[in-house]
Amino acid sequence: MYIIVGLGNPESRYAGTRHNIGFSAIVGLADAYGISVDTKKHKALIGKGVIAGNKVILAMPQTYMNLSGESVRELVDYYKIDPAEELIVLYDDINLPPGKLRIRPKGSAGGHNGIKNIISHLGGQEFARVRIGVGEKPKGWDLVDYVLGRFPKEEEPVIREALGKAAEACVAIMNEGVDTAMNRFN
Repeated sequence: MYIIVGLGNPESRYAGTRHNIGFSAIVGLADAYGISVDTKKHKALIGKGVIAGNKVILAMPQTYMNLSGESVRELVDYYKIDPAEELIVLYDDINLPPGKLRIRPKGSAGGHNGIKNIISHLGGQEFARVRIGVGEKPKGWDLVDYVLGRFPKEEEPVIREALGKAAEACVAIMNEGVDTAMNRFN
């Protein structure tokens, strides 16, 4: 079984923001595979289903971004999975151009507070990540204002395409391994 977690903030005012691209990726996966992500459990909205022959739990932590690890820890413990083999986390990255994906099997938080909290709660950095580029903040902008802002109209097609590729990357990670997915999508 795999747990696929998209990071974001609850509340409708955050929907569609750069920081919530992980939630958007989960919604895309759920829609593509007919999975309802509407059960409140483990401090998250979750949905159970099958994606490309793999049993999955799709999750959107409701703890707010900076406390995502609380939910992820509960999910990992309850479903007794090995994070290094069966956890995939999707989230925003300001160091990548809009729509660019970067897949890694482990690594540091790279300044991302949601990932920092997950690493802290899991006690290790070994879990697959699919980082989705949201672009660098413009000079003079506040970082919080930037990541909590929405994509400009001209970037929306690139972001839609990236969300589709993120879903494909999750399937590749599950069925072919992280290394193959890295070679294909990075």
